[in-house]
Amino acid sequence: MFKFFLILFSINFIFNSSFANTSVPDLKGEWNGINKTISESKGMKTWEKRVIILEQTDRRFVGSFTYTDGTKKFYGVIHPDNVTFTWVSSNSRGYNFGKILEKNRISACYVEPGIDSTAGCADLERKN
Repeated sequence: MFKFFLILFSINFIFNSSFANTSVPDLKGEWNGINKTISESKGMKTWEKRVIILEQTDRRFVGSFTYTDGTKKFYGVIHPDNVTFTWVSSNSRGYNFGKILEKNRISACYVEPGIDSTAGCADLERKN
């Protein structure tokens, strides 16, 4: 019985220790890369995308991105796994889902349902 509790304690300690040192990643900065999208109305498109994350407080952040039609401001959150994030724009019909790939590399994928349905992803690197 003692071995059982020792093993249980060890597993609990290791599990809790691995999450105790996790801190929210800092996404502030300028991110640049290639965006590739597909839609019925515009077909397949590829262009350079620039994302700037201006402010971040804990998991919440504010930024803007440039695309073929101009610039949009967005609001986002980093998920509790500290790897995935989501952002939205007030004048957009879709959502951007992202993933932190490395300290200075993220993916940002946009999906929009409906009549103008679109899907696309950008692989972005942060400028130092």
